This record gives sequence, C-alpha cells and structure tokens, in this order.
Amino acid sequence: MSLNQEVINCVYKNAHVALQSISDLLPEVDNKKLREELVCEYDGYEKLIGEISEYMADKDYKPKDLGPMKKAMLYTAIKMNALKDDSKSHFLEMMVKGTVMGICELRELIEENRDKVDNEVIDFAKRLLALEENYEERLKKLI
Repeated sequence: MSLNQEVINCVYKNAHVALQSISDLLPEVDNKKLREELVCEYDGYEKLIGEISEYMADKDYKPKDLGPMKKAMLYTAIKMNALKDDSKSHFLEMMVKGTVMGICELRELIEENRDKVDNEVIDFAKRLLALEENYEERLKKLI
C-alpha cells in the first residue's frame, strides 16, 4: 500500500469515526439545539466522506472501513456514557473530546506527511481539520 493510500485512509477513518459516533449518539439526545448541531455535523462529515470515497475510487484505492469490533466498541462506549449521564452538557463534553482527538490526529498526520504525499491527499486532511475545528467552536458555544 502506498503512503498516499495509507494517509487518505487515515483521513477517511477519522471522518468515519465522527460520523459513526454522531449516529450512535443522536438517538440519546433530546435537546433541540444539540440535535440540530449533530445533524448538521453528520451532513458535513457525510459529504466529505463521499468526496474522499470518489477520490479513492478514481485512484483505485480500497477504503478501510471501521471494523465491526471498532463500531461495537464505539457504540458501547457512547451508550454506556449516555446511561451514566444523559445531560446536554455531558453529551457536549463527549462530542468536544472526540472532536479534539480527531483534530490532534489530523494535525499530526498533516505535519508528518505534508511533503511525502500528493497535495490532494493533504488537502482532504486540511479540509477535514477545518471542518472539525469549526465544529469544536460551534459545540463550545452550546455549552
């Protein structure tokens, strides 16, 4: 597997974890403003994943999706956290933490690979980073 393929797969997975987390959390959220924000974020991640998927298909790269074990672990962690505390502030804290983790991973990925992979791959990483930084700010305003 080429470095381009590895890096774009990391970007794809980062966005997919966010999408899956939102999907798992949405049924637990009653707060209207938070639900609206999560739906908006879901749409943003979904759109970018679609573009990344098209790029990967054009390059004949096979996307590495989240495995069933990773999905089950995410789902379980979110549901357990929701059982423990189903308040808006707790859900916001969970989302901010997850978003910050994604931001950190992307910053490191970009820094380590900016001169080693195609500009298109770095551009996807930068676009996802900008999206996540925007979401972090928006989530903090809801706290």
